[in-house]
Amino acid sequence: MLDAVLDRIFPLSPQVFVGIITGVVALNAIVGTIPLLIYFERKISAYIQDRLGPNRVGFDLGLPILQKLFRGFGFWGLGQSAADGLKFVLKEDFTPRGADKFLFSLAPAAAVVPAMIGWAVIPWGGALEVGSIVLGGRELVAAGTVQVMAANINAGFMYLLAIAALGVYGVTLGGWASNNKFSFLGGLRASAGMISYEIPMGLSILVIVLMAGSVRPTSIVEQQIGDGAVWFILAHPLAALLMYTCILAECNRAPFDNAEAEQELVGGFHTEYSAMRFALFFLAEYTHMIAGSAFFVMLFLGGYHLPGVALTTPEETGLLAVLAKFVVFFTKVVLSICFMMLVRWTIPRIRYDQVLKLAWQTLIPVSMVLVVSTSVMVYLGRTLWWQTAVMNLALSLALMVIWPYLPRADVNRRVPLAGSRFSPLPGEAVRTGVSNPVALTDNPMPDKNQGLVSVH
Repeated sequence: MLDAVLDRIFPLSPQVFVGIITGVVALNAIVGTIPLLIYFERKISAYIQDRLGPNRVGFDLGLPILQKLFRGFGFWGLGQSAADGLKFVLKEDFTPRGADKFLFSLAPAAAVVPAMIGWAVIPWGGALEVGSIVLGGRELVAAGTVQVMAANINAGFMYLLAIAALGVYGVTLGGWASNNKFSFLGGLRASAGMISYEIPMGLSILVIVLMAGSVRPTSIVEQQIGDGAVWFILAHPLAALLMYTCILAECNRAPFDNAEAEQELVGGFHTEYSAMRFALFFLAEYTHMIAGSAFFVMLFLGGYHLPGVALTTPEETGLLAVLAKFVVFFTKVVLSICFMMLVRWTIPRIRYDQVLKLAWQTLIPVSMVLVVSTSVMVYLGRTLWWQTAVMNLALSLALMVIWPYLPRADVNRRVPLAGSRFSPLPGEAVRTGVSNPVALTDNPMPDKNQGLVSVH
């Protein structure tokens, strides 16, 4: 009986065997990287704002009982993320009165689960040659060449788009179940943003699918490697810009984070959340950033390929090559996330109506024109990278020329205020510069004799 069951199970397919290992390793790598990304976010924002950021909390977490054990190991504030995680675990988990308790608890899980499985079709390490594994005279794993990914699905892009669309359900459920009008508005904003930005994202992906002639993620990466091939970001820079913008919007990152706009909605959809349920929303956001960046790296940055490094070519199928490819791929992902952080702390949040206008009046029409143009280029056989790059440049110049002539509704025009700097009274001269000598110097206090202070 037992032998019959084992004969049905074994030998395992080498793709299943490698997929299980890849899934476990990638999941632990992603979850373990999130505290480091939070630390990067704080340090990058501090440098941009001329601050120091976390630089005190070590792995003693400020606790006297641990200070003797970790004496001298401050590690530049790296313990800040661990302290935050401990705080989330120990805080009171509060459910507001009138909230739908089941959906209120389900929402964080509904947000984090799609983020945790979206990267399953990402080819982290290329191909791997697997030998037969035999134990006790029974073949456990068959030999073969497999792809280092959790799930080698033919229609990988469909899976990615479907999973990305599921992420907004947790945000919407959390906003509705909280019984808070500000949270509800945040959930509505997230839903409208998802509907709007899924369209240009799908169209920009379609551009790459047309160029590669395949929907398999592994084929997309291999199309960017080899003689005469370049990364698709050089062949289609406009599609890359559209895709990256949509990823920022899908991840609720600035300048598109209107679902949690503090100036308008207190905290947005997670206003009523605390402790570990809030931590799950936090975890989901950063995991979505990792999955979105991995998707972008796979489409436009050559995936695991690094020019000039032989180990990162598809022909290399050894274990060392797989490790090198994984390191290259994950490094690109981290650099992409750091760029997201630079965008957040550089560009201010735009109004909610501007977010939707950007999608429906700019990104969607441009992406549609780009898809049609790419289809024409593929039909004519003009698919060399410099030919498509010239097409992208010509399309960008044409858009810049016709943009001023497009009709637009001035629904938010400035109301003139008589006597203001923008609407001076007749015969009035507007002077906006400072005139007080104290305001024209760096010295903090006026000097009694000279009108300015003397610093000694």
